[in-house]
Amino acid sequence: MPHGGLVWELTIALVVGLLLFDYFFHIRTAHVPSLGEAARWSAAYVGVALAFGAAVWVLGGSEMGVQYFAGYLTEKALSVDNVFVFLIIMTSFKVPREDQQKALLIGIVIALLARSGFIFLGAALIERFAWVFYIFGLILLVTAGHMLVPEDQRRSDDSEGTVLRLTRHLLPDCGAYDGDKLFTVVDGHRRMTPMVLVVVALGLTDILFALDSIPAIFGLTQDVFIVFTATAFSLLGLRQLFFLVEGLLERLIYLSYGLAAILAFIGVKLVLHALHENNVPFINDGEPVKVIEITTIQSLVVILAILLVTVLLSLLSPRGKAKSAIRRLRRDLATVQELQAQAASEAERTAAYERLVASERAVRALPEKYRAMIDERQTLREMLADVHRRAAAADTTVP
Repeated sequence: MPHGGLVWELTIALVVGLLLFDYFFHIRTAHVPSLGEAARWSAAYVGVALAFGAAVWVLGGSEMGVQYFAGYLTEKALSVDNVFVFLIIMTSFKVPREDQQKALLIGIVIALLARSGFIFLGAALIERFAWVFYIFGLILLVTAGHMLVPEDQRRSDDSEGTVLRLTRHLLPDCGAYDGDKLFTVVDGHRRMTPMVLVVVALGLTDILFALDSIPAIFGLTQDVFIVFTATAFSLLGLRQLFFLVEGLLERLIYLSYGLAAILAFIGVKLVLHALHENNVPFINDGEPVKVIEITTIQSLVVILAILLVTVLLSLLSPRGKAKSAIRRLRRDLATVQELQAQAASEAERTAAYERLVASERAVRALPEKYRAMIDERQTLREMLADVHRRAAAADTTVP
């Protein structure tokens, strides 16, 4: 596939067109997308990415096609881990669910612009300095080791905490939410809303993730056009992915291990490539080292295999099912508390309370070793007891 100016212009026009379509046809009216809506549009964006990959394969040849699909698959897998952090940010800033879509889309645009800069910077460095492959490989190997740290420890001191503190420090003066508006008027004065903080936090977080994802895709291909398009299409469907997999994330208990294996594999591939192209004076006297090199098709097969095993083990794991049940209980509890506070209709409160009771029964039926996974277990019990007392007082009981 030729990489002339026209190809770049058409590709960028397609990416911008998809972003504009997403804005004008999906998020201008604030709402919480249903699971069906999120699934349909996630499938549509994946379909667009696959169709683009097919065009690359036909017009650019099988090698370029394999590079695109390997890069897209890797970036898409890494973007799922982004969603974990997005959830933390949305929860931390207490963003109303119906207003989350706009924040996500703006954050994605910021991430796309920042990653584009990283891509062209990385390409320039690689073209001039072969030793950059050693640096990229080391980054991925260190990141892979970091992902093997138990999740509770990794999340407690991870970068999103720093990002949230930095964002609040830089932009401390915000009032209350006004829908999904970034700015509002209070007493005749224009003021930022907390939505600005959310957008900045999302953008900064995704820039940090680029420090891992950009070296990863450069480990699969050094073709800037392929790197850009695979990265762009993996980000375009991230908003829909957020709402689609939000309820499934707790089930993917082995995701971090799968991503660690992928990053470690690509890190080793980068180091081998660096040795093959070596010109560093203190390594083999600056001469290339004869080592095996991993082909792109081999990389694609390995990445697919790792993701398949990771997802299957996670979905079939009793621990994953238990975490899903606990998450459902917390979600149903939050819904009932909100409806009770808002004095919603009796029908709404009764339906929500029945779902909560069913979720509570499911969690109580779990073996103790899985119930022991519940964070702040006593606090959860107290909140459930309070909800039951309120329901009894309002005579909102399960038949």
